[in-house]
Amino acid sequence: LVFVAVSSWSRQPAVARPSVQPIAFPHVVHVQTYKIDCQYCHSDARRSEYAGLPSVERCMGCHKITGAQLPEVRKLAEYWAKKEPIPWVRVNKLPEFTYFPHKAHVRANVKCQACHGEVEKMTTFAAAPGPRLANDLLNLAGFRPAPPPLTMGWCIDCHREQNAREQKKAPLDCVACHH
Repeated sequence: LVFVAVSSWSRQPAVARPSVQPIAFPHVVHVQTYKIDCQYCHSDARRSEYAGLPSVERCMGCHKITGAQLPEVRKLAEYWAKKEPIPWVRVNKLPEFTYFPHKAHVRANVKCQACHGEVEKMTTFAAAPGPRLANDLLNLAGFRPAPPPLTMGWCIDCHREQNAREQKKAPLDCVACHH
């Protein structure tokens, strides 16, 4: 069992590794501990194809009064003082000929976790779990569900399931996601 996990782990593509971000952002603290809704920080999700990232001003709205002693919040305050945006490293990237309209999914009440996995349990957000042996062992042992693969087939299956179960009109035609 361990050999399978290690073998699988060692063959993970380099692109699956979590990106090093300028500020370590613990989703688990913000989403699970403080119950902050995803759309509070990713406010473009309800009106755009892209969920967007919070501005330094949005972050400092809370962090002017809380967490100022934390090293990562100090980094945030430095960007605030310099009036510079945080240079986040992009994590999710779709092929150029595809798009994912966040607004359609938000308006259809699709939970963020349906596509992004259990964000409320993540200390580091990544497009894929990456070569982390602990993750692979937990997934293999069934203690943690694997994140969705975010392939075209997975998306189509989700649309078909939504259409059958909830009588929704999730599109199945190619131009809904490909242009």
